[in-house]
Order: sequence, then C-alpha cells, then structure tokens
Amino acid sequence: MPNHPKFAILHAPCFRQIELTEMPAARPRTNFIRQIIDADLEAGRHSEIRTRFPPEPNGYLHIGHAKSVWLNFGIAGDYGGQCTLRYDDTNPTREHEEYVRAIADDVRWLGYQWTAVAYASDYFEQFYRYALELIDKGLAYVDSVDADEIRVLRGTLTEPGKNSPYRNRSAEENHRLFEQMRNGAFREGEHVLRAKIDMASPNLNLRDPVIYRILHHPHQRTGDQWCIYPLYDFAHGQGDAIEGVTHSLCTLEFEAHRALYDWFLDNISTPSRPRQIEFSRLNLNYTVMSKRMLTQLVEEGDVDGWDDPRMPTLSGLRRRGFTPSSIRSFIASVGITKKDNIIEMGLLENCIREDLDPTVHRAMAVLRPLKVVIENYPAGKSEEIQVPNHPGNPELGTRPVTLAREIYIERDDFMEDPPKRYFRLGPDRKVRLRYAFVIQCREIIRDDSGTVRELRCHYDPDTRHGHPPEGGKVKGVIHWVAADHCVEAEVRLYDRLFSEANPLADKSRHFRDALNRDSLEILTNCKLESGLAACTDDTRYQFERLGYFFPDRDSTRAKLIYNRIVTLRDTWTKLKSR
Repeated sequence: MPNHPKFAILHAPCFRQIELTEMPAARPRTNFIRQIIDADLEAGRHSEIRTRFPPEPNGYLHIGHAKSVWLNFGIAGDYGGQCTLRYDDTNPTREHEEYVRAIADDVRWLGYQWTAVAYASDYFEQFYRYALELIDKGLAYVDSVDADEIRVLRGTLTEPGKNSPYRNRSAEENHRLFEQMRNGAFREGEHVLRAKIDMASPNLNLRDPVIYRILHHPHQRTGDQWCIYPLYDFAHGQGDAIEGVTHSLCTLEFEAHRALYDWFLDNISTPSRPRQIEFSRLNLNYTVMSKRMLTQLVEEGDVDGWDDPRMPTLSGLRRRGFTPSSIRSFIASVGITKKDNIIEMGLLENCIREDLDPTVHRAMAVLRPLKVVIENYPAGKSEEIQVPNHPGNPELGTRPVTLAREIYIERDDFMEDPPKRYFRLGPDRKVRLRYAFVIQCREIIRDDSGTVRELRCHYDPDTRHGHPPEGGKVKGVIHWVAADHCVEAEVRLYDRLFSEANPLADKSRHFRDALNRDSLEILTNCKLESGLAACTDDTRYQFERLGYFFPDRDSTRAKLIYNRIVTLRDTWTKLKSR
C-alpha cells in the first residue's frame, strides 16, 4: 500500500448501515469481471481487492454512472475490499464544488459508502514528478507546435503520424522547459508535454499523446498553485497506482486507451500495478447520456436544473420518486457485458413498479375533477369508511375515508356518448364508487360554454359492501374524493424527455430538436384524500388507478406538489404498438 495519509486508515466496511428494505441485493451472478478477479485471487496476485469510482466534477451523475457505482462499490463490498471515491479534477475550467457535493450525495443515496475520498489534485505534485521521470528517460518532450498542427501530424486511421520538429529536443532542454511551464513562463497553448511513444502506431492513442497542457485558470482546490494540468489518460493510471487499485474498471470507450494506460505504468516508478478492465456503458433510450448535452439542456432552460424529474440524472430520478433499490435492481437486471446496447426505458420503469407495489400505501386522488352531486344522499350528512391502505397487504392496516353528498370523480370517468366496452359513468349508466355504493347518472349540468360542469346522480343504498344492484353486477369501479373532505394539490405528470427512442440518430439536426415538448403536464386544482395534507416528506403513494406519486422537493403544507413517478402500466409501449 502506498505511503499516503489518505490511505492510512482504509479499513471501514464498504457499505454503510442502511435499512433492511434498502440493502443492496445479494451478490449477483458471476460476470467476466468477477471471473477475472476470482482468477487473480486464486493465483495469489492480490490479497485484497481495491476499486475506485473516478467521476469528473463537471456535472451531476446520471443513470449510466450508477452502473459504475454499483459495479465498483459492489465488487469491493462483495470481496471484502475497499473502494475509493476519487474526483478526476484535472480540468479547472469545467469543475465546481456544487458537482463535488452532488456526486457524494448521489453515491450515498444509492446505498454505498466509500472507504476514502481522494482527488486527482491530491497527486498533482507526484504527477509532475512522474512527468519529469519520463522526460529524464527520454520518453517525453515539450512540443511547441499548436494544437491544430499536432492534430495534422498525428495522422489518420490509414496513414501514420509524423514526428514533431521538436520531438528530438534533449532531455535537459525538455526538463528546463517543463519547469518553466510549471512556473507560468508561457501562454496557454504555447507548449504542451507529450509522451514519446510511436507516431506510426496503428493505435492513435500511442502517437505521442499530450499529457500536460498550460491552463492559467484557478483550480477549485489548489487555487493558483498550478498553471499546468495533466490530461486524464496520464492522471488516471497513476492515480490508480498511488491508491493501490487492483482492478481499474472502465467503460468500453477506454479499451483503445488501455495500451497507453499500461505504457505509463511500464515506464514510471509507480508503487503498484493496477489492471484496467472495460465493460459496456449503460445507454437508455428516449434520453441522452452525454454530460455535455445534459449541461446544455440545463443551461438552455429546457429543463428545471440538473434534478429535473425528466432528466436521467440520479438527482432527477430521486426528485421524481425513484428509490435506490429500484436503481440497483435495474442495473443488476442489465448486467455487465462487453457489448454496448441500448436499454428500454420500460425496464427501468418496471423496476420501480416492482419495488413500490408490495409496500406502498394506496390513496384516492382526482387529477381532473368533475363534481358529482348524489341527490338522494342526505344533505349535511357524511360518513367514514375504513378502507385498506393496501388491498393485497393487510398488514399495512386501514385508513378512514369520508363519504358525503358531493364528491369529485375523474372527468375521464364520464362520457356522454360512451363507446362499446366503456364501463364507467354515462347518461343513465351505473358505476360503483370504490369502497362504497353504486351510483347512476340522472342529469348533466353544463356551464355557459356547454362544458359539463356537474353530474346529478342517485345512489343505491342496498349496494354497499360490494352488494350488486338489482338487475345484475356493475362492471365499472371508479375512484372519488368527497368535495368537503379533500385537499388541493398541484400534480406534475412526466413523460419521456425526448420524443424519439434515439435522439442522436439524425446527425443532420441538433439533438434538442428531438425534445418531447409534452414531457411535462402540470395539473392544478387536483383533489386528494384529506389524509395526504400532512404528507410533505418522502412518502410514496399509489394513487389508485393513476400511478405512483411522490411529493416534490418544493411541496409544502400550504401548497402540495406531487410528481408522478410512473404510471401503473407501460402506457407508452401500449400506445406505440397501436
């Protein structure tokens, strides 16, 4: 283990203590990464497994990052090892402390706890010394051509690169110039430090890659101490080696970079030798996973910040009402492979349905209210009905619901000219009120514009407790709330962020052109059971027949705001198949 103060006490369990209902699933079935680790342990290459999760603090984590969190922390936990949360803060022009805090919050929310927090900037001095080591070995040089010329000299996939005119500078001159770069003697872009590898290599990443550049920009942690910063390809492997990482798990886009990762480790005196292993990214349809694109959506005002419930960010999913266990279940179901693919959004939605259905309390809510007056129900009278909090789980108990002469039903539960197989309310039709009796529509009241404003109905007192009316069973059952015993709320209905499964498929247009402009519908004057008035915490509900809902972070007792987490069924797929 390297002699570094941050890693002197890395002996805490990888998982924090969390509620049993939120514990990560049992150790998943084996995959190719676990097979590699098992073989390494059996061969005696390692006595302890150490992984790291290395996000850049230039944005919020999204569902794709959750796969890396689940894998790195999960493997460390399953093997009794350690996992470091290491911020790759090597580009001060794009990083912010807000992102540092958000990343830590998201990892904790998922149910994991790191054994250490580290930053690439912790190792800037050591990285600098590693660069000097390469220079002194004749394996790095200061190049003075501009970025455009470096790009041209690099060659193409079919043509080899060409040497820079500065490639053969002496080690002494390169050493002196690099020290001057550190001391701020040059402008940005005037010089870079490049590794000297092979300009004819078929792997473009080995064609003398840039490993340091000049940036006269203060760093969020080191201030103005540095004006040269290492690139990720250089900092990544050396950071792993300093921390004693045994298996450096990366997504597939880094597969071509592995040769460079290994080259640095072969030629630098690092304290350990990590092994890079690549796995497929998590790509989800009807959204984008590029942090650059997500940043643009935020900055252009297309969404309400990084935690907009339509965003694929973990903070957005959390605000919408997804649970950590549903995210972990989703990642486990996707699995770890070497082949990139696109996952259906419906799979993620099914995971939250399966997570919530067994335990979430039910409630009645009317989102688009239509008033109903039950004319033969005594005026001024009301009654309490004890209804189950979960019809399939008696252990969750019951709650009182008030029934009165005036109620609200969903406007969609009434049609003046109903089609065949429409079993809800219509002129002279009967329907059962959920947990109550059967009513029959007798009269329609309209406003000045001709819109149905109110229904006048009669109820059958002999149909309480599920008893059928004379003439046979009523097929339709609808939910309701009592007009004088309910609370008002704002309800936000969320849909896919993009209207197309692959927003990036059409290269001729901007990805924002594929945004689903109907991805958010805000309903006001919704009517909810009065018991929900006190719910401003993180309690989730199934609004019967409507879906699963969660109080928004802006919800207060004075103004209730609920977000729809997901519908009861995958209505999107059903509609698309018609």
